[in-house]
Amino acid sequence: MKGLYARIVIAFVSVASGILLISTIAFILETHYHFSLYQSQTMDMNSPTFDAHFEQALVQSVLWSAILGILLSVLLSFFVAKRITAPLIQMKKVAERMANGELEARTTVKGNDEIADLGGSLNHLAEQLMQQEQLRKTMTADVAHELRTPLATLKSHMEALIDGVWLPTPQRLESCYEEIERLRFLVGDLEQLTEMDSPHFKLKLHEENVSAIVHSNIEAIRASYDHKGVALLWGGAANVKATLDKQRLGQIMVNLLTNALKFTPLGGKVSVEVKQEQQMALIMVSDTGIGINEDDLRFVFERFYRVEKSRGRKSGGSGIGLTIAKKLVEAHGGTIRIESGVGVGTTVKILIPKN
Repeated sequence: MKGLYARIVIAFVSVASGILLISTIAFILETHYHFSLYQSQTMDMNSPTFDAHFEQALVQSVLWSAILGILLSVLLSFFVAKRITAPLIQMKKVAERMANGELEARTTVKGNDEIADLGGSLNHLAEQLMQQEQLRKTMTADVAHELRTPLATLKSHMEALIDGVWLPTPQRLESCYEEIERLRFLVGDLEQLTEMDSPHFKLKLHEENVSAIVHSNIEAIRASYDHKGVALLWGGAANVKATLDKQRLGQIMVNLLTNALKFTPLGGKVSVEVKQEQQMALIMVSDTGIGINEDDLRFVFERFYRVEKSRGRKSGGSGIGLTIAKKLVEAHGGTIRIESGVGVGTTVKILIPKN
């Protein structure tokens, strides 16, 4: 910032000195003209000594005024340059600290001018970087935690098979296969989540029949419900339309229906309903499952959060299905909320704008 400081000072001094110089020259010329006119009109009263002293005093007063003005302009230039460059120097140091990983660094620039706005923007950037760094650390820790369990299980199974403790029976191999499938699902869900976090993520929006899309996804997963012995019911309006991404809505429904099946016991039921609610399409998925207690309910959309962690891992879920569903619903400009009670069941309500 030394170069900027010097340039600002030189610019102020140059401008001020130029103005003073031009003003002084103009003043001297104008004074000389009037003084000559005065001499011509008072020839009889003219005294060479008086005239010389008067003109010398006038010139000296003008020169001293010019010198004093230049000195004041120099001092003022240093003061103004300091006021401009000091916050810029501070912001530069803060930016350097942020570049070195000190994301808690903040500027203390105050005011209502553009420089203060720049300082505020730098502080906002630091806050965003801290949030992103925290998300990265949390994500890394969560992924490591999620990978550790199936990998440890696979390792123990393989060691037991190699050492001859276990025979390679179909049941043992199936257990290993389930852990591998869990890893595959986790990697796939992480890829989807990364895609949705990207600023380049876009939806392919068209006017679609919401009822038809939801019904199609119900029929696609019905076999899994029949296999477990859980009833899957469909109802509601038959021609509810909205502007949305057909593929992404299908992805949302698969996540919700899979989740409902996972936590609904044998003999239970899951009902799906689509309605028109003012200018919104309402999708409801209700189950008679185990339900969610109030303490867990506010965390269900968090990444890798499970109400029943051991059961979630056993079923092969990645723990981010609801996170993906929430991001996709919000990308459509909609909302998703969950109502639940332990032993009563859970209802997921999705509202998507028609346009």
